[in-house]
Amino acid sequence: MTKAVVNLTLPMVVEHIETALEDYPHYPYQKAFAIPDLRQKLIAYVLSRVANSYTVLEEGENSTTFGNCSSDRKLQIETLAKQGIQDILQQYWEWIVHHIPSETESGLAPSHWFG
Repeated sequence: MTKAVVNLTLPMVVEHIETALEDYPHYPYQKAFAIPDLRQKLIAYVLSRVANSYTVLEEGENSTTFGNCSSDRKLQIETLAKQGIQDILQQYWEWIVHHIPSETESGLAPSHWFG
């Protein structure tokens, strides 16, 4: 059978990022991190600062049964997700304001041009 190395930390990081973003306003936070490149930067930010766990799975084996972690580790990932959101938003702020129209400028979006 085929075996694969699976990062068990990645799904937890993605889940905690999604949960953390729900606590922030739609603009600019949720809109900015809906952009795949910024979302990947945020995931990489957290993964590079937390100890990752891996396992080897046989073909067809489900990795969700191996993903248990302590409450301390969950808190660490949540904290890093929130730090990453702030750090990346600050680092890319100029790019974000030029590529994502603010909510007050929503009337300028093409979907509103034709009434």
